[in-house]
Amino acid sequence: GGALALAVGDLVGMMEHGYYSVISPEGCASILWKDASKKGEAASALKLNSENLLDYQVIDTIIKEPLGGAHHDPKFAADQVREFILGSWHRLKGMPTNELLSARYYRFRKLGSHKE
Repeated sequence: GGALALAVGDLVGMMEHGYYSVISPEGCASILWKDASKKGEAASALKLNSENLLDYQVIDTIIKEPLGGAHHDPKFAADQVREFILGSWHRLKGMPTNELLSARYYRFRKLGSHKE
């Protein structure tokens, strides 16, 4: 596995079947429990799937994938990513700079907020 980092974008889209985390489940389990075999527990605690991250407002949208995953129809998957990028561009390009910066500031300030 490779290292992943949280995006620093004004709008963040995530592939439907992807995962997104600052640490691998194995690395998290090794730190928390000194036992990489507890990666399943760690993955659950990390909330790294698209539905969880949308709920936590880490991402803004889930980019649909073909049945079975992007590798089953790469053109469809690429078209979905293209639509997200173009839609985001059209949404953001007309925003005044001060509004864009304010929204960006608020976005990053609320990341990591915790509610019980």
